[in-house]
Amino acid sequence: MKTQEQWIELKNSLVIEHRSYINGEYCDAQSGQTLAVINPATDEKLTDIARCQSEDVDLAVKYARQAFQSGEWSSSAPSHRKAVLYKFADLIDQHRETLALLETLDTGKPISHSVSTDVPGAANSLRWYAEAIDKVYGEVAPTEKDVHAFISHQAIGVVAAVVPWNFPLWLACWKLGPALAAGNSVILKPSEKSSLTAIYLGQLAEQAGLAKGVFQVVTGFGHEAGDALAKHHDVDCIAFTGSTRIAGQLMIRSGETNLKRVFAEAGGKNANIVFEDCDDLDRAAAETAAGCFYNQGEVCVAATRLLVHESIKDRFVDKVISAAQAFMPKDPLDTSSSMGALIDQEHKAKVLEYILLGQAEGATLRCGGDVQGQGAFVEPTILDNVDNKMKVAQEEIFGPVLCVIPFKDEAQAIEIANDSQYGLGAALWSSNINRVHRVAKQLQAGSVWVNNYNEGDMTVPFGGFKMSGNGRDKSLHAIEKFTETKTTWIRLHP
Repeated sequence: MKTQEQWIELKNSLVIEHRSYINGEYCDAQSGQTLAVINPATDEKLTDIARCQSEDVDLAVKYARQAFQSGEWSSSAPSHRKAVLYKFADLIDQHRETLALLETLDTGKPISHSVSTDVPGAANSLRWYAEAIDKVYGEVAPTEKDVHAFISHQAIGVVAAVVPWNFPLWLACWKLGPALAAGNSVILKPSEKSSLTAIYLGQLAEQAGLAKGVFQVVTGFGHEAGDALAKHHDVDCIAFTGSTRIAGQLMIRSGETNLKRVFAEAGGKNANIVFEDCDDLDRAAAETAAGCFYNQGEVCVAATRLLVHESIKDRFVDKVISAAQAFMPKDPLDTSSSMGALIDQEHKAKVLEYILLGQAEGATLRCGGDVQGQGAFVEPTILDNVDNKMKVAQEEIFGPVLCVIPFKDEAQAIEIANDSQYGLGAALWSSNINRVHRVAKQLQAGSVWVNNYNEGDMTVPFGGFKMSGNGRDKSLHAIEKFTETKTTWIRLHP
C-alpha cells in the first residue's frame, strides 16, 4: 500500500470528474446548478457536483427505457452480460487506488479500509453476479400430463438504485450486480454527500462495454433527484439502502404513482449479546469494539447495543474500553488509521447531541466524545448502564457510540434484544450449543451471528425484519428481486 505521503501526492494530482453520467456521456445538470463536495476530515472543498433535478431524471429515465426496449443489453446472451460484468469488475480493480482515494476524500473513512475492503468488495460483487448469470434456471411446474407449464424470470425494466454515503461504492455494486445481471437498465443515485466514486464508475462502465443508457449516474439532493426517480411512472423498481424515514417516503411515492417495487434496506439498532458462558471474552471484546466502531460507527448493522450478563458486565466493559483504543481517530490518509471522520459537521453535531442525551437520561460515559479542532472527528464512545427504553438505545445514532445494557438471564436478553423497531442484525456469544440455537431462533433479525460479529460473504442474503426494511442484498435471492416472475401455461393437444 502507498504511504501517507504518496496518498497526499496522488490527491494533489487528482482530477475529479464532477458531472453526472447520462446516456454514455458526462454532462452538467440542465439548470447548471451544482453542490459543493466537502472533505469531512479537513473541511476543504473538493469540487462541485451536478445538482440534477426532475428534468435530468426525465432524460436519464428516457434513455434507460430506450436502452431496455432495444434489447441490446436486456435481450443479450448470458455469455455477453457475463463477459461485460467481468470486465467492469476488472476495471474497478485496475482503478482501485483512484477509487479508494475518492472514497476516502469524500466520506472521511480510512484509506486502508477503502483500498483493502471497499473497492475490492465492490469489484467482487459485480464478479459474483457475473458468474451467477448462467447459473440461474427457471422451473417446470408439476402439472397434468397434457399441460406444459414453466416459470421464467425476465428483467423488470428500469431500476433506480438509491444508495447512502457510508459505503457508497460497495453498496452501489450490491445493487448494480444483480440488477445488471438480470438485464435491467440501472440509474444510480448516490448520496449528495458521497457521489465521486459513483460518477467515476461511468467511464468504467463505458470501457467495459455497457451500452448507452444501460448504466447512468444522476447526482443531486435526495429530495430533488431522488424524489423525481421515486415519482417517475417509467421507473419499475427502486433498490434503496438508507434511513427508515426515506424508505417509508419511497413506498408512499410508489403507491402514489405506478406501484413500482421498492426494496429497502433501512436502519438498525443491533443487539450484541454476551452470555456469562462465553469462553473467549477477549475475542468477544475485540469484535464488540470493531462491530460498533468500524467505519466510524456509520454502519447500519453496527453492534450499537451491547447486552452483557450482569455477572461479567464490569469486567467485560473494561475489556471493550481497552479494545476501543485501537479506533482512535486519525487523518484518514494515514495508513495506520482505523477510524476517520464522520461524514460531515452536521452529523458530528447530531452524534454529540446523542452522547449528551444519554448522560442526561442516566447513562454513564465511560470513554470517548468530541475531538476538538478541524474535521468531523468523534472518539469511540461507550455509555454504560443504559436502559433499553432510553432514546440512545432505541434510536439509530449512526456514529461511534456503544450502549451497554446489563441483563439477568437468557429470557431477559432476548426480550431486550427484540424490544426495538429495527431487526437488521444481532449476535450472541456463548459456548453452550443448546443456548446458541434457542436464542438464535428467537432473535428478530435478518442476520444472526454466533461467536462473531458481521461475518459473511456474497453467498448469503443481507436485509432486515420489521422497520429495517423488506429487501435483500447479496446472494441469488437478490437477482430475483430485479425480475418479473412469469408463468407460461401450454395446453398440449393429444
